[in-house]
Formats: sequence, structure tokens, C-alpha cells
Amino acid sequence: MNTAIIMVGGLGTRLRPLTDKIPKPMLPVTGKPLLEHIILHLKSQKVTNIILAISYHADKIKEYFGDGEKFGVNISYSFEKEPLGTGGGVKQASAGIKEPFLLVWGDILMDINFKEMYETHKKNKAHITMALTQREDTENWGVVVLKGDKIIGFTEKPERDKAPSSFVNAGSFIIEPHILNMLPVGNSSLEKQCFEKIATEDEKMYGFIYKGPWFPIDTIEKYAIANAFWEKK
Repeated sequence: MNTAIIMVGGLGTRLRPLTDKIPKPMLPVTGKPLLEHIILHLKSQKVTNIILAISYHADKIKEYFGDGEKFGVNISYSFEKEPLGTGGGVKQASAGIKEPFLLVWGDILMDINFKEMYETHKKNKAHITMALTQREDTENWGVVVLKGDKIIGFTEKPERDKAPSSFVNAGSFIIEPHILNMLPVGNSSLEKQCFEKIATEDEKMYGFIYKGPWFPIDTIEKYAIANAFWEKK
């Protein structure tokens, strides 16, 4: 597995005014753009063919990263002329990919071992493998329903005492490309129209539990916390 799609087209509205003039992936974390940290981590895992799904302030991302040569990777771009949703965006970016690929949300910092995750994916003969992280505050997240290591459903923001588990979507996935054929052309939701169907109908969706540091950066408060942690690394 040598190909990753990073979703970096969001508006970052909850990070305004920081994102008024620059896209969220270009926000600095310890002196480097958030997206650069993600790309260098992929490179360290020998994932060097990277597709950036871009939209908002796309020119600033392309100007900084170019073809990826200076970072030791190969970068290409999938531009959304109109909003395609998570499903449509991934479907467009993955056109032509024949092998399993890694999908990464571009606003999360973590140190996940993608090689180990891929070995688990192959062992399970999974259609999708989702990285999971454990959270006590289940009321703030979509929580997975597990049967062993299979994901068989999702519960949105359940109360702590009613949550089916304490594991939530960590924002990294290994996907068999043929699975995306179930998505319609145009705007669609990867979560609703693909993940939920695979979990409940096909039962070929598996979880990979990640126990390391995990920092979603979607608010100014979370951005400050991530910066403080990474400065100490």
C-alpha cells in the first residue's frame, strides 16, 4: 500500500478568524503546516504517492507543496469545482486507483502505524478498516458498535452510560477501491452511504485500535492543545 488520499478541502469555519485567509491544513504546528506533519508521517511509513483532495484556498496548498519532490513524496491533486461531500470527494480523488489505499482526514495529528494497520486489513480480508481511538466523552462523537473487531454499526453522540463502546472514528481508513462503486456520481456522504452500509449489510468493516496521541484540529481550543503537545515531542 503506497497511495494515500488526504482530504483537505474543508472551510475550517470553527477555526475562524485563523482560516479566513489560509486553509486549515496550512495552519502552523510547531513551525510547519499541519498538512506537512501528516505528509512527513506518511513518508516515514513508506506511503509516498499522495493525492490531496483540495478546494478552499487550493492555490495556497499547491504553491507550498507542489509536486512533493522537496518532501520526498509524489503529490497530485483532486480539485472539487463544486462541493462533493466526503463520498464524492473521495470517489473523485480515487479514480483510477486499483489497489487498497489509505484515506486520511487532513485535520488530525497522530502517530499511527499504517503498516500494522494494513497487515490487519489483509488478515481480516476487510473491505474497509477504520482506525479507532478511545474516548470517555462519547456524547461528543460518533461511536462504533463492535462485534469482536468487526464494526457492525454506529451511534451518534450517545450519553456515556448508554454508549455501545468507547471507540470513535480516528480519521484514518484503508479502503478497497471497488467498495466506492456503491456511491452515486456527484455529492454523497462516505459515512452515511458507504460506511454504514458496509457495517450493517456486508459486515466486512473492521476496527484497528490506535492507542497513541490523537489531536483533531477543528476548533481554536483544540489547535492550541495540539501545538502545546507537539512542542514537547
